[in-house]
Amino acid sequence: MKLGVLMSDFRSGSDVIDRISAEKLGIILVGNGIYHATVKEGGSASTVLSKSANFYVLADDLESRGFTSANVDSRAKVVTYSDLVDIIFNDYEKIIWI
Repeated sequence: MKLGVLMSDFRSGSDVIDRISAEKLGIILVGNGIYHATVKEGGSASTVLSKSANFYVLADDLESRGFTSANVDSRAKVVTYSDLVDIIFNDYEKIIWI
């Protein structure tokens, strides 16, 4: 299955991500979830980024929190709402929100 996961929280949800298995996995960081791609705690990137997946960061949520694409981990791609719609409809069969 091709699964897209919208992740909107920074402090919870990573345990769920660890248990997900899919043929193709896309993790879309929205809301406070964008901190997984921008903040390093204790010098280390979020463990969410260690998952074998395609990572996306919603540009509007990134900018509203004072970050730019330069602050985003290289494993994640910054996308617009329009890009997000294309990703959801073209790349993934199922979408979940955690």
